[in-house]
Amino acid sequence: MKLYAPKYYKKFKCIADKCEHSCCIGWEIDIDSESLEKYKSLKNSYGADIINSISAEGTPHFRLCHGDRCPHLDEKGLCKIILNVGEDYLCHICREHPRFYNFTKVAEVGLGMSCREAARIILSSPDYDVFEVLGDVAAEDEEMHFDGREERQRLYALLRAVNADYPTKLASIYRKYGISAGEDGEWLEKINALEYLDPGHREMFACYSAKKRPLGMDAFLERALAYFIYRHCTEANDEEDFSCRLGFCLFCERLLASLAATENAKTVTELAVLASIISEEIEYCEDNTEALK
Repeated sequence: MKLYAPKYYKKFKCIADKCEHSCCIGWEIDIDSESLEKYKSLKNSYGADIINSISAEGTPHFRLCHGDRCPHLDEKGLCKIILNVGEDYLCHICREHPRFYNFTKVAEVGLGMSCREAARIILSSPDYDVFEVLGDVAAEDEEMHFDGREERQRLYALLRAVNADYPTKLASIYRKYGISAGEDGEWLEKINALEYLDPGHREMFACYSAKKRPLGMDAFLERALAYFIYRHCTEANDEEDFSCRLGFCLFCERLLASLAATENAKTVTELAVLASIISEEIEYCEDNTEALK
């Protein structure tokens, strides 16, 4: 099966110690069975440190240290597993983050915006609808009765229309798919009931209003919406499911717009921080995603 990616995908590289919001802090990392066996077979002196850092309670995972830091994150923000035994010994989650995959008639890979560097690249890339073949992956063709990729391209065509501004494009999408922004109060109830990694983000998200829109950020918000659509709509089972997923994407876009207006975001870097918070709190929590859908 062919593997495709947005054109901007190849721009991404982990910035490691230069990252201001390390994915090696705050996340309990599960270890896949293949990596666990590789760790057990290590003869390198650091192998014992890796084994001793793993909790076998439930799914094997690294025990977090003070400040919820990965035990293999050094004081400079670098991975000690990479430094001592090489990148090939990263477990599956660490090796793949922040990537995600769509499987339909083809395979697709993307970058998740919980990573701020990935978010910055996504929001800086106007060619979100251009895809490139990366190679082949071992996966079976899915028997699809509905092609979310084709519907996604129709959506992208609406977003790329040169004869309309962004608010007009948005209005046409809401109208075409029969989606309403709903009442702010109902959304705020949902927002308050979500699970949060950082309790402070509940109060931050409480700024939400469909009426709050920042000035001068339309191009970035369009790219953010295109990302949400790529990630969440592609694997839709039918038209109804596609519209449900699209409604979720449009909510995420409105939430990002609300945060940008409230926080007075002026640059793509500032917006990328806000987008990564939304991604971390919502996209990477299946319960929150389903509740909002």
